[in-house]
Amino acid sequence: MQNILILGANGRIACFAEQDLLAKTNYQLIYFLRNSSRLTIQNPNREQVIEGDATKVSDLERALVGVDIVYANLAGKDIVQQAQAIVQAMQKQGIRRIYWVSSLGIYDEVPGAFGVWNNQTLDGYLQPYAKAAAIIEAAPLDSTIIRPAWLTNQNEVNYEITHKNEPFKGTEVSRKTVGVVISELIQNPQKAINDSLGINKPNTDGDKPAWY
Repeated sequence: MQNILILGANGRIACFAEQDLLAKTNYQLIYFLRNSSRLTIQNPNREQVIEGDATKVSDLERALVGVDIVYANLAGKDIVQQAQAIVQAMQKQGIRRIYWVSSLGIYDEVPGAFGVWNNQTLDGYLQPYAKAAAIIEAAPLDSTIIRPAWLTNQNEVNYEITHKNEPFKGTEVSRKTVGVVISELIQNPQKAINDSLGINKPNTDGDKPAWY
C-alpha cells in the first residue's frame, strides 16, 4: 500500500486525480491545504486532511511522515518558495518521488504563433513557474514535471504527451484528463522519472485556444 501526499489537494485537477486514485487503488491519500474546511472527505478509512502552509518546512515535514510519493498541485506568487520548502522537507524525511504540476511554456517550448501568444498572455506568470520547476528538477529527487496545455472543463480523457526537449503540441486539454494522467503516473512510479511531460488534447493546434 502506498501513502500519497497531495499538496494543494482542493485544486480542480487534484480532485480528479484523487477520485481516480480512490476508484482504482487501495492507496492512502493525505490531503495538505491551507484551509482544511474546503475539502470534503469521501472515505475516512483512506483519506486524511492536514492543514498547513507549503512554504513552511516544518508543516511539510509533519505531513511527510510515512509518505511514499508527493504530488504537488500548487499555485500562487510564492510558488518558488513552495518549491524550495518542499525540496528541503523531502530531503530531511528521505522521500524522493515527486510529481510537480507546472505550466506549458516554462522552457519556451511552445512553437509558432501560439508560443508567442502564450508567452505574452502568461508574462509575469511563467517566470516564477519556470524557476520553481527548475528547483524541483535540480534537486536530488525522482521528479516528474507536468505541463498541461490551457485547461478546459470538458468531461473527457483525451491526450497526447510531449517531452522536455520536444515542441509542445496543441492548445488545450481537460482538467479531468490531467488528473487521470497524474493518477496513472502515481500508479506507475517507475515511469517518467526525471522527465517533464507536456499534456495536450490531440488536434487542437492553433494560434491560441479556441475560446479566445
